[in-house]
Amino acid sequence: MARRITTTRRITATAGGWLAGFIIFFPILWMVLTSFKTELDAFSTPPQFLFFHWTTENYGIVQHRSDYIHHAMNSIILALGSTALGLLIGIPAAWAMAFAPTKRTRSTLLWMLSTKMMPPVGVLVPIYLIYRDTGLLDTHGGLIFIEFMANLPIIVWMLYTYFKEIPKDILEAARMDGATIGKELLYVLTPMAIPGIASTVLLNIILAWNEAFWTLNLTTVNAAPLTVFIASYSSPEGLFWAKLSAASTLAIAPIMVLGWFSQKQLVRGLTFGAVK
Repeated sequence: MARRITTTRRITATAGGWLAGFIIFFPILWMVLTSFKTELDAFSTPPQFLFFHWTTENYGIVQHRSDYIHHAMNSIILALGSTALGLLIGIPAAWAMAFAPTKRTRSTLLWMLSTKMMPPVGVLVPIYLIYRDTGLLDTHGGLIFIEFMANLPIIVWMLYTYFKEIPKDILEAARMDGATIGKELLYVLTPMAIPGIASTVLLNIILAWNEAFWTLNLTTVNAAPLTVFIASYSSPEGLFWAKLSAASTLAIAPIMVLGWFSQKQLVRGLTFGAVK
C-alpha cells in the first residue's frame, strides 16, 4: 500500500513537472511557430497551431532589413565585457566580505542588493545626461559599464555565498606557506570556487544578453545589441507579428543554446551550499 502511494506521488509529481515545464515553454514554442507563418496567418482567428502555410520568408526579410550579425556581435561584446569587468571587481569584493568581514559587511551586502529594487527609469535622466556630455552614448564602453553596474550586486552576492562555503583553514595554510593575497585569490580560492564562478558567469551573461532598458535608451546604431534589433520591429504602423517573432527567435537562439548545454553547471552552481 505504501509503495503504491509512493508510486502515485512520483507519477503525479512527474506529470506536474512536465505540465509546468510545458506552460513555461509554450510562449517560446508559439513564438517560433509564428515566425514561420505569413502575417495573415499570424493574425488569424482562431489561432492556427500547426496547420498553416509554412514559410521562411520572415527570416530572409529580417536579415535583409537589419544586420543580424552586427547586433549579435554587439550582444556578445556587451555580455562578455560586462561579465569580465564584473568578475574583476566582484571576486576581490566577495573575498573581502567572506574572509575579512567587518560589522558593516552585512549591511553593505543588503544595501547592494537593495539597489536592484530601484526602478532604472528613476535614474535614466541623470545617467543619460552624463553619457551625453561624456560621449558615451551609443558606445560599447558605455553599455558595458552600465550593465556591469546593474549586475554587480548579483555577482558579489553569489560569489560571497560560494566563498563562505570554503574552509578558512585552507586559506590560512596558504598564507603560512607565504602566499600573497593575489596568489591566494588566483591559485587557491578561484580553483576551489570554479562551480560558483561558472554559474555566476553564466547568469551574468544571460542577464546582460537580455538587458533591454538601458540598451534601448542609451544606444541606437553603433553599439545596438539584439534587444534593439527586436524593438526595431515595433513601428507606428503597428506590429508585424511574424517578422517580430522571427527577429525574437534569432535573438534568443544563442542564449538558449548556451543555457541548454550549460544547464547542469548552472544548476550545480546555483544550488552550491544550499544543502549541507
